[in-house]
Amino acid sequence: MKSIIQLFILFGFTVLFSCNSSDHPNTDTTQISQYPALLERPTLLQNGKEWDAVQNTYAASVQNLTSDKVDLESYLKLTEVCILEARVTGEHGHYYPGALQIIDELLNRKDISQDILFQALSLKSSVLLSQHDFENALLCSQKAIKINPYNAQIYGTLTDALVELGKYEEAVLTADKMVSIRPDLRSYARISYLREIHGDIEGSIDAMKMAVKAGYPGLEQSAWTRLTLGNIYETYGKLEAAKKEYQLTLAERENYPFAIGALAGIELQQENYKAAEKLLNEATAIIPEFSFYVQLAELYQKTDRPEEYKKTMDEIFVMLQDDVDSGHNMNLEYADIHLRITKDYTKALEFTLLEHEKRPVNIDVNKMLAKIYYKMGDSVKSKKYFKEAIRTNSKNPDIENLKEQLAMAPTKNKSNTVF
Repeated sequence: MKSIIQLFILFGFTVLFSCNSSDHPNTDTTQISQYPALLERPTLLQNGKEWDAVQNTYAASVQNLTSDKVDLESYLKLTEVCILEARVTGEHGHYYPGALQIIDELLNRKDISQDILFQALSLKSSVLLSQHDFENALLCSQKAIKINPYNAQIYGTLTDALVELGKYEEAVLTADKMVSIRPDLRSYARISYLREIHGDIEGSIDAMKMAVKAGYPGLEQSAWTRLTLGNIYETYGKLEAAKKEYQLTLAERENYPFAIGALAGIELQQENYKAAEKLLNEATAIIPEFSFYVQLAELYQKTDRPEEYKKTMDEIFVMLQDDVDSGHNMNLEYADIHLRITKDYTKALEFTLLEHEKRPVNIDVNKMLAKIYYKMGDSVKSKKYFKEAIRTNSKNPDIENLKEQLAMAPTKNKSNTVF
């Protein structure tokens, strides 16, 4: 299932596309003034009116911000364009730092109203969440709520930050507050995730179905919602149901790369390697999403193609470093790759311990440590972190598998043994 981080990227804000396509000329990849350039979308992702609206909003916002009389809402619109384009195109290293640059410029203005300040803090918390800066995202959300405690959206980013920091009881309360203010796609999705990590799988599915119904078919956020419903089905072994949701996603939003990658993942599980490779090549031709390359690396491992495996792994580490250089914390992504693919458990442990210092009570971080220590033959330490990982009663298959493995593990440490 998608993590709460991925969910927040979609549900943390509302994009303000108020310009008609005839109002302003389209812009190209040239940077205007000090603001981040709007990169040309890949042809398969332009989606007609949506891409026109993005270009027009970008052009209008920058034009306004470089004029003598500035409308402060243009800062918000320009930031939202950056966030949307990061999500749609995968160009995180370009757009997220740009979004922070724009919003910080707005926050430093002396003529900012309380309403604009609230919206700016809300957007900044979303960007900080996307870069895995959870502590500062929490602080931004809390500051925003002090200004306006009646807005559902800000309770969403607050919920996300609390979840990632392992404050699950507080997260449940804020998610309940959010859905009581506005029951919509964003609030239902957060309820779904919280139910899932607390072991209520059917309740999670029901809530995500409500989120799907609340969405408008064809929009990117609606596609991501249906994709996430498929992820839940896939996580708990309902592959045919998952496949149906992925196919419906593509029917509603053509060339949606994450749905293509998800279909590839099912083919990979079922050892249909030719079909999986074809789909992954389609997905990577659309956007440079590192998770697609991770799937390709797994495929090359399974089909004994060492040269292609090495080349792909090199590309993966370049992409990860690009994210790190742009301010994105990728500790768990590095750890996962070293645990599952390179089998370098020492490096996996190093990255996960770094993350554990930041989030000592997060169940996913503790689950990762439990898995790594088990692989390293240290069942005592594995059980220690496993105890923290199960405190929400999650029924995730990883948890269930590790529970069985630890039940049969010796109680004495064998730190030099690698299973």
